[in-house]
Amino acid sequence: MRIPRIYTPTALNSGNTIELDENAFNHAVRVLRLKQGDMLTLFNGNGGEYEAELTEVQKKRASANVGNFINNDCESPLPIILGQCISRGEKMDYTIQKAVELGVSEIVPLFSERCGVKLNQGRMGKRLRHWESVIISACEQCGRNQIPKLHEVLTLQEWQQRVDASLKLALDPTAVNSLATLTKPEKNVALLIGPEGGLTDAEINTVIKHGFTGMRLGPRILRTETAGLAAISTIQQLWGDLN
Repeated sequence: MRIPRIYTPTALNSGNTIELDENAFNHAVRVLRLKQGDMLTLFNGNGGEYEAELTEVQKKRASANVGNFINNDCESPLPIILGQCISRGEKMDYTIQKAVELGVSEIVPLFSERCGVKLNQGRMGKRLRHWESVIISACEQCGRNQIPKLHEVLTLQEWQQRVDASLKLALDPTAVNSLATLTKPEKNVALLIGPEGGLTDAEINTVIKHGFTGMRLGPRILRTETAGLAAISTIQQLWGDLN
């Protein structure tokens, strides 16, 4: 049986006994139905992970004894910043989940002209908390021990001025360049994916003026939830750790 991996923001040290935080407790006890004596793997996002054993399970709390540290690292050697225009409902969840599995280091949700999602401040906060939980769950599943950074929601205009990357790419089905024609970046990659209605011509022209390179992924137009994942996969295969 596979030992479950569970994230906790708690400080972890071999030999200590910790009380699981609420989210870790819900995942371990209420979802996975782990019991006293069951083994699990704990990580807190600072790198590496720890063997652990549940030593006490009660109705509303549980404790675990922290065991050996395992210096496991599966982070990509190429940091990828995903600027993803927000899509509706589960499409955004799917994109974030799979982007984490594919190794992105940062995710920036974006509003653009054709973005069909409208969020007030209250709803925006709830969505950010939800997306953070999607990221953590994806890390638990795929073996990552560092949590990709989720940025605040920005407009495309704000992000194009702030983003710092040695190679900045904007997916554009009309572009001449493909990834095969580009040079491996020195430091990191920023990748812009448009919304369900696509980026406008004016938006593409503006991001290019801000240092982005238009890039196509072949002759077919991909949906927003497909485009980013296809691009990240290709980038990782060319310059990262998918081989």
